[in-house]
Amino acid sequence: MSDKAADAARRDSARDPAKRSGRPRAVPSDERYEVRGNRSSRNGVYLFGGMVFLVPFAVILAVCAAAEALSAWTILAAAAVGLLAASSIRIALQWEKVVVLRLGRYSREAGPGPFLVIPVLESITVCIDQRIIATPFAAEETLTADLVSVDVDAVLFWLVWDARLACVEVENYPKAVAWSAQTALRDAIGRVNLAELATRRKQIDAQLQEVLATKTEPWGITIISVEIRDIIIPTDLQDALSKEAQAERERNARVILAEVEKDISEMFVEAAEIYDRNDRALQLRTMNLIYESVKEKGGLVIAPSAFAEGFNNIEGAGNATAETIGQLLER
Repeated sequence: MSDKAADAARRDSARDPAKRSGRPRAVPSDERYEVRGNRSSRNGVYLFGGMVFLVPFAVILAVCAAAEALSAWTILAAAAVGLLAASSIRIALQWEKVVVLRLGRYSREAGPGPFLVIPVLESITVCIDQRIIATPFAAEETLTADLVSVDVDAVLFWLVWDARLACVEVENYPKAVAWSAQTALRDAIGRVNLAELATRRKQIDAQLQEVLATKTEPWGITIISVEIRDIIIPTDLQDALSKEAQAERERNARVILAEVEKDISEMFVEAAEIYDRNDRALQLRTMNLIYESVKEKGGLVIAPSAFAEGFNNIEGAGNATAETIGQLLER
C-alpha cells in the first residue's frame, strides 16, 4: 500500500511543475485575495420593488372584490399591473449610477434615488458603483532585468467617474482594469533589476499609476493609486542574498576598523613627537597614567622619589667628609 502511495505522489509531482520546482503553488486570485468585510446591502432596493408591485396588485384585488368581480383573470391582470409598476419605478443607491438604454441606444444616466423607466422601450443595462474600489492583483514568476524570478503582490485603487464610458467603451470594466494592472506590473518588473525593485517601490508605483491612468481614461475610470505590497523571491536566492549582505557588512566593519586604527596610529606618532621635544610633557603623561590606573579600584604604586635621591646625596657628602678628616689626622 505504501508503494502505491509513493507512486501516486511521484505522478502528482511530475504533473505539477510547482511541486517539481519546490515553490508553492500559485493560488487563484479569487481565492487568494478574498476579503470578507462589510458589504453594502441592497435589501432596501428589493423591498421597494416588492412594495411597488404589491400596492397596485392589492388595490386592484380590493376593487374587484368590492365589485364582486374577482376571478382568475382579474388576479392575472392585477399581477400584470404590479409587474408593470415594479419595472417602471426603480431606485438606485447613493453611490450608484444606472445606465439606461432606449431601443438599444444610450439614453441617459439615472440615480441616485428613484427614477422612471419606460417598460419595453427602455432597459437598465448596468448599475455602476462610483465608490473607490480596491483590486488586488499579482505578477507571478516574473523575470526582472537581471533574470531573477519573483512574485509581486500589489493593490490598485480606482473609481468610475463616467458611467456611460464604462458601459459603452469596455465590456467588463472591473476585469479589464485588473488585467491591465497585471500586464503593466509585469512590464515594470521586466525593466528593473531585483535591487531596484526592492528599493524603488514608490517610483514603480508612480510609473504604474501613470501607465494605467493613460489606458483607463477612455473607459471613464480614474486610477487613484497603485501600491506594491510584497515581493517574494525564491528560497535559494534569499539565502544567497543573505550571505552577500552579511559579507558586505563584515567588509564595511573591517574597513571602518582599519580607518580607526590608522587615525589612532597617526595620533600616537604626533604624541611621540611632542613627548620627544618636551620631557615635562612625558612626565605629566606618566603621572596621569599612574593616576588613571589607581583611581578606580585603588592600589599601591612604588615609584622612585626625589627624597631618596636627596638621601643618596647626603650619604655621598658624608663619605667625602670622613675621607677629608682622615687625611687631616694623618698629617
